[in-house]
Amino acid sequence: QVQVVESGGGLVQAGGSLRLSCVVSGSIFDLGVMGWYRQVPGNQRDLVATITGGGLANYADSVQGRFTISRDSANTMSLQMNSLKPEDTGVYYCKVVRFTGVTYWGKGTLVTVSS
Repeated sequence: QVQVVESGGGLVQAGGSLRLSCVVSGSIFDLGVMGWYRQVPGNQRDLVATITGGGLANYADSVQGRFTISRDSANTMSLQMNSLKPEDTGVYYCKVVRFTGVTYWGKGTLVTVSS
């Protein structure tokens, strides 16, 4: 059974940093793109950053230059968030896509940035 688990969320003041982690467990050896998405109540889930198995990263304009996504291993991923702003607040979800197209989501980790 595949499980996607995020960690690292918390409360931080504006200007601070947090590092999120995503671990994919289970017998899965064909992960393609992995990514982070953010959702605030009443809004849709928006892309924050994605990374391919080869390390090609893509960022939302709002986080470019402040966030860094990395593929730590075949089944783990991190998001280093610096210079955090109150508008970065939300639940951050990890999404993973297998080469077959099957997609998995984690349950999310809450990031709160106070002004």
